[in-house]
Amino acid sequence: MYNGIINVYKEAGFTSHDVVAKLRGIFGQRKIGHTGTLDPAATGVLPVCLGQGTKLVDMITDRSKTYEARVLLGVTTDTEDTTGQETGRCELSGEFFDGDIDAVTARLSAVLDGFIGGYGQIPPMYSAIKKEGKRLYELAREGREIEREARHVEIYSIELTGVELPYFTMRVHCGKGTYIRSLCRDIGERIGCGACMDSLCRTQVGRFELADAIRLEQLQKLKDEDRLPEVVIPVDVMFEEYAPVHVGETYHKFIKNGNKVSSRVCSELHTPVRMYCDGVFYGIYELDDGKKEYHPVKMFACGE
Repeated sequence: MYNGIINVYKEAGFTSHDVVAKLRGIFGQRKIGHTGTLDPAATGVLPVCLGQGTKLVDMITDRSKTYEARVLLGVTTDTEDTTGQETGRCELSGEFFDGDIDAVTARLSAVLDGFIGGYGQIPPMYSAIKKEGKRLYELAREGREIEREARHVEIYSIELTGVELPYFTMRVHCGKGTYIRSLCRDIGERIGCGACMDSLCRTQVGRFELADAIRLEQLQKLKDEDRLPEVVIPVDVMFEEYAPVHVGETYHKFIKNGNKVSSRVCSELHTPVRMYCDGVFYGIYELDDGKKEYHPVKMFACGE
């Protein structure tokens, strides 16, 4: 069984679950999970965890993300993107759109800057959030729209990267739980003309970047060439900032069973640490200085 993470490039037309299904066929194993849903029309970075690496899903999902989005001004839809049914249309007129393109660009930049630091965002009806025991998108498909509570989302930066009315493009660096479709909607509301998302590409999730993402067809080719291990990122790479501890034979049984071990397993005390047996990564341990012992925090046992 493969244990680790793959930086997959999700292409348009695939759901995140489609990607996982295809990877199960490529890797020949069921234990695979993705780290954050991308809409079918969206593209970009989708870290996927394999085997013991699935224990990292929540951790990777919590990492900050960067997106590049194209926004259509003057149009609103039920899905908050251009794949949905149009619900409103507005002419781009009035004071905001007066003057040359430089003046409009300056006003757009000012609006985007107003979102930096975060705000209370109402999630879209077409989302996987559960309400009344159902996903919101299931309720939306039934023709129902229910009240949703605003949730605080972190917006670390927004950069206006281009303006070609009625479209503009932006780069957004944000925290977990941010819906870029809803951010586009809210930008349109602040301007007063309405807006929806036209396209979206996720360019970064934590340490995973678009330039390193691998397409499904490339993975299939690597499988045919028996080269899949080359692209599986080991679990312990996610904890490179922690000091490694390689235990001697005396402690092998304790580590493999997820037990506490004496702090004497290493000459220099660090916490947390990556614990290894026979060169195999087994988990993250923290030091209890009072008891002079290391205790397990998260076990992976990637060698089993």
